[in-house]
Amino acid sequence: MPLVLRNPHSVLAVLETRPQDVLKITVPPKASNEYWEKIARQAKDLRIPVSSAVSASKGPRPARGAPQEESSRMGVAEASVRDKSPLSCEEIFRDAKGRGGGTGLWLALDCLQDPHNVGAVFRAAAFFGVQGIIMTQERSAPLTSTVYEVASGGVEYIPFALQTNLQQGFEIAKEAGLWILGTSEHAHDDIQKVSRDRPWLLVLGNEEKGMRRLTEETCDVLCKVSGIGKVTSLNVSVAAGILISRLTGK
Repeated sequence: MPLVLRNPHSVLAVLETRPQDVLKITVPPKASNEYWEKIARQAKDLRIPVSSAVSASKGPRPARGAPQEESSRMGVAEASVRDKSPLSCEEIFRDAKGRGGGTGLWLALDCLQDPHNVGAVFRAAAFFGVQGIIMTQERSAPLTSTVYEVASGGVEYIPFALQTNLQQGFEIAKEAGLWILGTSEHAHDDIQKVSRDRPWLLVLGNEEKGMRRLTEETCDVLCKVSGIGKVTSLNVSVAAGILISRLTGK
């Protein structure tokens, strides 16, 4: 079933990277903002169907996830798109082999289950130039419209792989020359002590349980983000932004 996207930045990213997967654009008679006006123009240039929704003079805005027919009657701008196809782990880590032991950053998501967190991680990854993401196929949030919306285009710019067995992904990463960096609030070393002189695969664990035991045992190094306040932990997507920023030197 196609995804329905209402974040114009997400839609523009799809138009830029894979316009063949945009099935239909729906906009009110007067586009809600300049981004949707740009989307409508680009879609028409690409010969993608653009229809006009009927604006409602009264009544509440439809809830996210409402049927497309209902949202069109309410005058909501949206796009219907196919989801993005994942790559293999070999493809994700292919560029690492050509770096000759240089630097670079990839991510592994070990059973993240909140789609808002997954979307926020993709957004941060795209902002800081992460090379790719591998995810567990089971016990993880599927890449729904919510993920694409929160990522604000990030899913389109970051290649990703879905792994049934995350350990296999780690083996492929290590063969490509990457080091596995796990994250845990119980780790001894802070992220500030981690060197940036090598390519890293940064592992982010589940929102409540963290990394699984076997995942932690596979890591070459463990690190944490140290705080100075009364709250002792961070949301995983917030921690991801800090960790990625540190490892990319931004």
